Amino acid sequence: MTRRFTHLDAEGRPAMVDVGAKQATARTAVAEATVEFPAEVAEALRRDGLRSAKGPVVDTAIIAGTMAAKRTHELIPFCHPLGIEKCRIEADFVSPTELRVRCEVAVTHKTGVEMEALTGASVAALTVYDMCKALSHAIVIRDVRLVDKHGGKHDVVAGEVQR
Repeated sequence: MTRRFTHLDAEGRPAMVDVGAKQATARTAVAEATVEFPAEVAEALRRDGLRSAKGPVVDTAIIAGTMAAKRTHELIPFCHPLGIEKCRIEADFVSPTELRVRCEVAVTHKTGVEMEALTGASVAALTVYDMCKALSHAIVIRDVRLVDKHGGKHDVVAGEVQR
């Protein structure tokens, strides 16, 4: 099987994928990002109830990530506008210094929601950075990745394509 970029037309020019003939099906995607804090910043966040001088860190990140997921088509040129049916963002410490941000998106449509989940997780992580940068600029956002995807041609489970 020869793989090719889907966003190129026959002449190799950029083009949005035509999904007109596809069936609308249930599609979901989960993406995550990790925000790593210096130890003293993570301690301060916990001590202050996950609040910074700018307000509630996780709550604000959830709102920002949700807004971003809904507007992905405005940010990524060839993404289709979608009426997202579900967007859930969670942020939890998975180690003393690492906050994992997960974004789950669902829709019944002709195209998937991987980019929406990735955008939601990314912007939520960026919001955490913005709200905490007064404490340190040594905060690192890393490991932004697709975790799961269901619907469409292939499923992805734990980052691996299922055929």
